[in-house]
Amino acid sequence: MRIHLIAIGGAVMHNLAMALQQNGHQVSGSDDEIYDPARSRLKARGLLPSSAGWFPEKITPELDLVILGMHARPGNPELEKALELGLPVMSFPEFIGRHAENKTRIVVAGSHGKTTTTSMIMHLLQKAGMDFDYLVGAQLEGFDTMVRLSDAPYMIIEGDEYLSSPIDRRPKFIHYQPQILVLTGIAWDHINVFPTFEEYLLQFQKLLDTLPEAASVFYDERDEQLRALLSDARADLNVHPYRPLPHNVEAGKTHLLTGDGNTIPLEIFGEHNLANLQAAFLVAMKLGLAEGKIHEAAASFKGAAKRLQTLAENSSFKAWLDFAHAPSKVAATVKAVGNLYPERKLTACVELHTFSSLNKAFLPQYRNTLNAADQAVVFYSPHTLEMKKMPPISPGEIKTAFDHPNLHLCTKTEDLEAFLRQNEWNGHNLLLMSSGTFGGLKAGELAEELMKKI
Repeated sequence: MRIHLIAIGGAVMHNLAMALQQNGHQVSGSDDEIYDPARSRLKARGLLPSSAGWFPEKITPELDLVILGMHARPGNPELEKALELGLPVMSFPEFIGRHAENKTRIVVAGSHGKTTTTSMIMHLLQKAGMDFDYLVGAQLEGFDTMVRLSDAPYMIIEGDEYLSSPIDRRPKFIHYQPQILVLTGIAWDHINVFPTFEEYLLQFQKLLDTLPEAASVFYDERDEQLRALLSDARADLNVHPYRPLPHNVEAGKTHLLTGDGNTIPLEIFGEHNLANLQAAFLVAMKLGLAEGKIHEAAASFKGAAKRLQTLAENSSFKAWLDFAHAPSKVAATVKAVGNLYPERKLTACVELHTFSSLNKAFLPQYRNTLNAADQAVVFYSPHTLEMKKMPPISPGEIKTAFDHPNLHLCTKTEDLEAFLRQNEWNGHNLLLMSSGTFGGLKAGELAEELMKKI
């Protein structure tokens, strides 16, 4: 097929382009901005557009399909040309749903923990030698791309509740209709498209309504919203609650406690991750994997990129980079890191980068989320607010929202670096959390620099 991707530079879109090319399709694409790693990866495969921008002349009757990414806007000239020509236009989740319609579909959904739980399932199945397709929102060790498309009998999908495309206002996960669904938790997000919590919650009810007959649903029973949502679930669904796996923590290392009295050292930590791992275990067992093999595979799972990724470490200091941005994820991550090294001081830094996090109406959702840290830093860029056409936020509004007794504000990368450099890091850990880059902060280099000064 001849397939053109509008907004080819997106995280999933450029991986989808590579997967389609690998399957023998003729792939082209356009975007008005493409940054690394997408830029380098597309260039290496001959898929990088020759010029930035939108070019309606690329849209011809010879195309078999146009896939539309979320970065494009309604009225995009290439989209308008495709519609004018009557070409098939799909969002990427609609395309993925159609690709997987004859497979066993496993979807992980929820406001937090989707990428990690999807990654865990993929890791367990890969170690067991199972053949499967996948779509996941981060780069994983042992997997070349974030998307795989083949004739495998299974597909593991990270199911996002955000809109499918500029012209398809349905949540992405509506397209997948999974036989096996994991729900990790519900906490209001994406205020720009779901202005009330009730509207946000409704998207998950819509997901449940799409499930095939006798589908299996695994959900974190600690989550009040999930308990309420599933208390009135369809009678034909097989609903199973889960909790964090039994474990202990010794000298900064988490050990899984098995039923036979053995312990298994893990590379991951935190109550939220032990809950994610339990969900992955349940899915793996549903697919026929033996418990012993699952335990063995779990020991080598290191996590997805930017999900509690270690930046630097010695005997008295450790620094992590995490993708946390939603309030529930921020709170869980700070708590997990604090519990891992209770004897050490913790500085937790969070960047407000998304539409929700920079919305004054949403800011109160962050109240007390950093309280497990001894020292907290909130970073936000006035330039980002301007680019998103959002009103300015005052330092007072930030401090009132977070309500942390030792909170520092930074609006420039150099100020954040200077503040962190002035700290004493012996017996002191650093946690950086953002879906952005703290304005271009070279987090790994800074963490190494701080460690060397101890």
